[in-house]
Amino acid sequence: MSAEGSYSQRDSQDTLASIGWIASGESAVMSKLGRAALLIVDVQKAIEAGYHASDGPRNNLDAERNIAQLLAAWRRHRRPIIHIRHDSASPASAYRPGQEGNEFKSEVAPAAGETIIPKRTNSAFIGTDLERHLRSFDIEGVVIVGVSTNNSVEATVRMAGNLGFQTYLVSDACFTFARRDFHGRLRTADEVHAMSLANLAGEYCTVLDTEAVLAD
Repeated sequence: MSAEGSYSQRDSQDTLASIGWIASGESAVMSKLGRAALLIVDVQKAIEAGYHASDGPRNNLDAERNIAQLLAAWRRHRRPIIHIRHDSASPASAYRPGQEGNEFKSEVAPAAGETIIPKRTNSAFIGTDLERHLRSFDIEGVVIVGVSTNNSVEATVRMAGNLGFQTYLVSDACFTFARRDFHGRLRTADEVHAMSLANLAGEYCTVLDTEAVLAD
């Protein structure tokens, strides 16, 4: 796992074994969570808007590529996939419907027939039918990727864990931006990302990385 994820490769392997992940064919599958849904949060063109990086650049430049790899694996194994689209009500937001920013990024765009759930708040569970959708298909686990780590991703992971879903966060398939902390000290995107993972790991979710998920 990446350094900020706080797990070594050995730790990732031990975690996989403990939760029942097994290798099958060209990607890892979850024997314990055979129908875990891949939940892709807010990966839209709006994330490229300059105001997101007002305090400094993003981290995890390979995040979209990693999400695409996971998406391809879920499609190969015919596992449930849910795309979360943020439809901002703010006139100033690049995520507002009716403009290019509201569109999904091409590398992770939904395929025909894949579920798309729009949201208006940070959490994908607030004001949406996400929970109902998951429970109606007897889906007990979610594997969460997307943006931004400390915003919509963290809010969604917290609620998924609190609602009783077996929740997994893929650390290198998420990213965020530099940000000033409450005292005004500038924190790099890696620092913001790492603190968000620390807030979530163990209490709300299990943190893995793409290599661990797709390991043979």
